[in-house]
Amino acid sequence: MPLTNLTYFPGCSLESSARESNISLMHAARVLGLNLIELEDWNCCGSSSVNILDKQIGFSLAVRNLSLAPPERPLMAMCPRCLYQLREAHQRLQQEPETLRAQERRWGGRISLDLEIIHFLEVLVRLGPARLKAGLVRNLGGLKFMPYYGCTVFRPPALRKGTYYQGELGNVLAALGGVPITRALIHRCCGSFLTAARADVVTPLVNEIIESAIVAGAECIITSCAMCQLNLEIRCTWEPRLPIFHFSEILALALGAQDYEGWFSRHLVDPRPLLAARGLID
Repeated sequence: MPLTNLTYFPGCSLESSARESNISLMHAARVLGLNLIELEDWNCCGSSSVNILDKQIGFSLAVRNLSLAPPERPLMAMCPRCLYQLREAHQRLQQEPETLRAQERRWGGRISLDLEIIHFLEVLVRLGPARLKAGLVRNLGGLKFMPYYGCTVFRPPALRKGTYYQGELGNVLAALGGVPITRALIHRCCGSFLTAARADVVTPLVNEIIESAIVAGAECIITSCAMCQLNLEIRCTWEPRLPIFHFSEILALALGAQDYEGWFSRHLVDPRPLLAARGLID
């Protein structure tokens, strides 16, 4: 299936608190020749509090999105949690014919069991390094970064038989001149949504991750998860603090984006001094 046209599911975070990730993702996609067609009338994937309070409602919310997705092109998400919710719901429909029929009656249409649900990193893997390097404008110049995957994109138990690309964040940015620092806690959970109710639990987790990156020699942390990026910024009390980037921001910067001020000004830990010192921005 050609990857030029993709149905894009932004999810709640990329439409609000992580808007800079969404904007930079769209820029990178355009440079790479990808046409991201936003899923019409999408709703929350069913993650977060709704899934804790009522798993059936969370499941139905995910399925509604699947019912809206055109079956002829892949459904792409950037948020690992959204990806997980959509894939898990899709897997359940494949395994439970009665549930599938009930959900199709509920949402008034056929739901494709062959729909491909993919992460943006999977798209980049398929495009290959040559396509990435062809769009390179700013070589990352040896920027030392910790590729932080967190726990959701690292083979969640319910989807352990699926294909995951947890090593590709580092590989992609290495192809663009970065230096991934992997002798750190790249898969350690950041505390996720527990941050809303138990910051006292999340802060030690975050500090341990940041410390591991600093000890390993990283200048910054780059993650593909908006929740992880948020927690690593707002719950860190470790000094010195490191800039925490969305993966799409650094990708778009390497591919020549000029509107980066709008992204980086939203960060709590200002990343611009590091990037300026590296000659990546003026």
